[in-house]
Amino acid sequence: MIARLFTILAVLFALPGAAHAQGRDPILVTEVSQHEVLVRQGFTGTQLLLFGAILEPDGRRAADDYEIVVILRGPGQAIQVREKQRFAGIWINAEASSFRSVPSFFALASSAPVADIVDERTAAIYEFGLNQLQLSPTGSIDQEQYDRFTAGLVDLRQRQGLFQQNEAGVGITEDVLFQARIALPSNVTVGRYVAETFAVRDGRVVASASTEVQVRKEGFDRVVAEQSRENSFAYGLLAVALSVFMGWAAGRLYALV
Repeated sequence: MIARLFTILAVLFALPGAAHAQGRDPILVTEVSQHEVLVRQGFTGTQLLLFGAILEPDGRRAADDYEIVVILRGPGQAIQVREKQRFAGIWINAEASSFRSVPSFFALASSAPVADIVDERTAAIYEFGLNQLQLSPTGSIDQEQYDRFTAGLVDLRQRQGLFQQNEAGVGITEDVLFQARIALPSNVTVGRYVAETFAVRDGRVVASASTEVQVRKEGFDRVVAEQSRENSFAYGLLAVALSVFMGWAAGRLYALV
């Protein structure tokens, strides 16, 4: 992967005229340490390295100081969030709210605090931060309820390691090379992940680039996941039968003891 990055850099330096034709904004060259993550039995998580370089349009090293923001986003999913209330000494379900599209994973790393490099409007447009996520609720919902449910959902996902924000997570070397490390936890959802990198100067996003990472199951876990999707009825019957058998076997063993 690193060799590929340097190959691209060499081409850019060798062809300054072609680079200049692309305009005045800088050029982002990005790469990720692995484009495929295999989730096998016993998977305990992994760490992705997102790295690259920022160059001027003529292929030279960046003349200005840029800030870098990296976002890794997992596949979206529809979910329902429920509040818990204490009633007569027990916790019960109270109000609920549904969201059409919530990223199964969201991690942001930046070279400086987001509030210091862009204004709130720009942060909202590019979803720079957990407090800027657009979660698309279904049905009508007032702002107070939306804020409450969103905050609860973000807090839950953070405690699960699925939402992350590190505003000192991008290192920049010589104003050219940058890198960020993002941890994927063991409970990560399979699917297509998109890594987006943004270059920011004077409060404005001046360049962006993206790359993809595929997370998929492998081995026995993959077979189980595929069968649960493709043969859901038979999978359900097998699960019930297995549960009954295990209950019967446990009872027999207990009787023998």
